[in-house]
Amino acid sequence: MADKSTSGEILGVPYNFERPSIGRMLSAYWKPGERMIVEKPFGIGYTLNLANWRSWIVVAVAAVLLWQESQTDADGEGGAEEPVEVIVDDD
Repeated sequence: MADKSTSGEILGVPYNFERPSIGRMLSAYWKPGERMIVEKPFGIGYTLNLANWRSWIVVAVAAVLLWQESQTDADGEGGAEEPVEVIVDDD
């Protein structure tokens, strides 16, 4: 039986199942001069390059949305707590 490749590309999506090391993990998430999205050091797909300023905007927007969702749940304005009355008119 042939040995299967631990890294490569399927339908344009990269994959890498080699045992990750600390150095490879750190260098994968911090690549100055590279694009905003880079290949993941382990697994399938892409990840954010934290050396790119655009990635920090994505992280900040995600953090604000998570904070806003937690504030909505704490205020009780989630909408799922109160029952909804539905009236059906049989004409």
